[in-house]
Amino acid sequence: MRHSARVMPAFASGFLLGFSLILAIGAQNAFVLRQGLRNAHVFWICLVCALSDLVLIAAGVAGFGVMAERVPWLGEVFLWGGVAFLAVYGLLALRAAWRGGQALDLAGETTQSLRAALLTCLAFTWANPHVYLDTLVLVGSVAATWGEARWRFGAGVATASAVFFFALGYGARLLAPVFARPGAWRVLDGVVGVTMLVLAAGLALGG
Repeated sequence: MRHSARVMPAFASGFLLGFSLILAIGAQNAFVLRQGLRNAHVFWICLVCALSDLVLIAAGVAGFGVMAERVPWLGEVFLWGGVAFLAVYGLLALRAAWRGGQALDLAGETTQSLRAALLTCLAFTWANPHVYLDTLVLVGSVAATWGEARWRFGAGVATASAVFFFALGYGARLLAPVFARPGAWRVLDGVVGVTMLVLAAGLALGG
């Protein structure tokens, strides 16, 4: 692997990948956004989301890093697997942007207790199969291509997760008028899709 060919250092690359992955529209992000809009248990919800991602990211980086060291050719497999996953993920996001139809709707919702909110948050995080693909498979496989710098890459991903969740939770009230319109979700999905495809191309060319 030609690490010297990488345009960005490991931490910055991990931060960009992590931020792009977490921007994808999903139940977890919508839940954090809604909690923030209602100003309900925002700190604890954001903390649980960030710590959950940290555990999963660390597991992905550690597991795939060790495997890559023991079986050198796995690095190439992980690299091209990551390229394929990013490309598909990006195309799906662009398709969602093209179709549109999503909007934030808080009508009829009631504020949950802290316990209920945390249980709901954990369910959105740990019962979602995509989170394992994103952290254990995608982040782990891309981190393995960074060799000794894989933990800096993982730190970048984890930092992006924490920054995103707390920014989303505490900045939600500012976003309420925007995300009440389906067009805003289409723009966000479009940005996510393009970023994913750029990352896939960067990995392919750098590998």
